[in-house]
Amino acid sequence: MAKIAFIGLGNMGGPMATNLVKAGHQVCVFDLSAQAVAQVVEQGASTKNSASECVKEAEFVISMLPAGKHVEAVYLAPDTGLINDITQGATVIDSSTIDAATSQKVAKALAEKGINFVDAPVSGGVGGALAGTLSFMVGGSDAEFNRVKPILENMGKNIFHAGEHGAGQIAKVCNNMLLSVLMVGTSEALQLGIANGLDPKVLSNIMSKSSGSNWTLDVYNPCPNVMDNVPSSNNYQGGFMVDLMAKDLGLAMDTAVNSQSSTPMGALARSLFAMHAAKGNGSKDFSSIFNLFNKEN
Repeated sequence: MAKIAFIGLGNMGGPMATNLVKAGHQVCVFDLSAQAVAQVVEQGASTKNSASECVKEAEFVISMLPAGKHVEAVYLAPDTGLINDITQGATVIDSSTIDAATSQKVAKALAEKGINFVDAPVSGGVGGALAGTLSFMVGGSDAEFNRVKPILENMGKNIFHAGEHGAGQIAKVCNNMLLSVLMVGTSEALQLGIANGLDPKVLSNIMSKSSGSNWTLDVYNPCPNVMDNVPSSNNYQGGFMVDLMAKDLGLAMDTAVNSQSSTPMGALARSLFAMHAAKGNGSKDFSSIFNLFNKEN
């Protein structure tokens, strides 16, 4: 079993770290939230007074942080960056969803110190993190991918090697851009049916068995009380927040600008999710975009 330091224990990071503990690894965790740390320690992890103490002697350092500026600061800050504390030959797995350029910058700086790095953002939401069924999109060399794959398999069921450093981040924003477009389309189609007298359960079943079938309809239906155990049937609590989807769509648009790509559907989805968040829905699950198309609102 491996010695692992896990930095960042939010809604995703906490369950991911817990699954590593359950798999038998020696896991040292750190987060600015004492409560988040305590929850994972209760499951068998250890902790230290600082992230720098946690990473010393760790074979793998895993981070799940909010944005690129946090990842860069945690690893590369001149005096406090973990680059000064991570053991040479260790491997960093950054599962944050950030811009590819920052991942590449961190990878290059760590490599100069003899530290391996992969960007490994995830898909699957909080439910996938809890169940250990996440999908990982990994950017790094073949050797780095082969080294981290056994660790990632303790937290997920689909481990993809997307390409070199930064490729995992590109794959993640492409996936989430498509997911957002599908959720918007599914929501407006269901609302159109409801507005014309159709039962959303009946319509969902029809579309699910027809050419309109897609993941947001079949697995994560946005209409309340159509499907059990999804956020829409729990007042849109849990799952993947609107604010996070808006953030990821911003990354997708930045990526499109950098490569001069045309993404009109992604741009429209970003505007719609930004509008939805501005109305006070940022902390709700992203499937709550369904309510944006309710003619009675």
